[in-house]
Amino acid sequence: MSDNLQTRGSDRSEPTISRGGEPASGLSRIPFGRTGHPSSRVIFGAAGLGRASQETTDRYLEIIATYGVNHIDTAADYGESELRLAPWLSTHRADVFLATKTGQRDAAGARRSLERSLERLGVDSVDLIQLHNLVEEDEWEQALSPGGALEALVGAKQEGLTRFVGVTGHGLRIPGMHLRSLERYDFDSVLFPYNFALLSNPAYRHDVEALLDVCAERNVAVQTIKSLARRRWPVDHNGVRHSWYQPLPPGEELARAVRFVLGNSQVFLNSSSDMSLLELTLQAAVNPGPAPSQSEMQADVERMDVAPLFDGTDLERI
Repeated sequence: MSDNLQTRGSDRSEPTISRGGEPASGLSRIPFGRTGHPSSRVIFGAAGLGRASQETTDRYLEIIATYGVNHIDTAADYGESELRLAPWLSTHRADVFLATKTGQRDAAGARRSLERSLERLGVDSVDLIQLHNLVEEDEWEQALSPGGALEALVGAKQEGLTRFVGVTGHGLRIPGMHLRSLERYDFDSVLFPYNFALLSNPAYRHDVEALLDVCAERNVAVQTIKSLARRRWPVDHNGVRHSWYQPLPPGEELARAVRFVLGNSQVFLNSSSDMSLLELTLQAAVNPGPAPSQSEMQADVERMDVAPLFDGTDLERI
């Protein structure tokens, strides 16, 4: 694997210390692309709140506040997530960069989706609205053509309902699709899967490298997902599942997976929808130190039986 994916730049910010009511945090913050917002390197991925109680949600929000996470990513399609965030946002809106997503592909549908999200979140505007999982050719063409979702989101930006517009996606095709999207429109952010196992696929790695180069040149924020993925669930697994994929268990392998992603100072890590891993992720991200070596990561792959989530047929999920 090319070293530049693991060690593009370095990030050795000193931890902040709790004084005067400020949260204690070892999470470094860097500008979220051209937005200029100093976002925590770990973004709170709020998909796991979709089926959580308000009490559980409040507990996780206390955790992210403790670690200094100041960027929240949710979506219209994440169940009750937006509703669960609303009470907290009523008093903390100014403390976070707030992002949501729409899965609608036409202008009217995207506009309705955004307005509904604003109502559910209890806010007048979001910082970032994203086209959710834009990977299929027909949906891509509709969304980015006249009368498509992008047209509505750009209009919402002009009205002050959002400040920035991004695009997200899943599967092996998505880095290439993001490159095409950036040719069509100057998106402010992208989001795609990123972990050692996926990047061991030469074709996927090639597309990721090309996408990262374009994003660096144009100062587009880069968000990553699936950092803690171990493999798809075994067919005979009948236990509790908090995410559609089987994550790495608590331990050094999980911590190294976090450090592998954060070893690339260009990217942000979105926390897993398995909320039980949230604090472990944040702990690993506090003063992460140098990125793990290729040999360490390969040893983890073999020891934990890690397998890429996508095989070209692309099971497209959050």
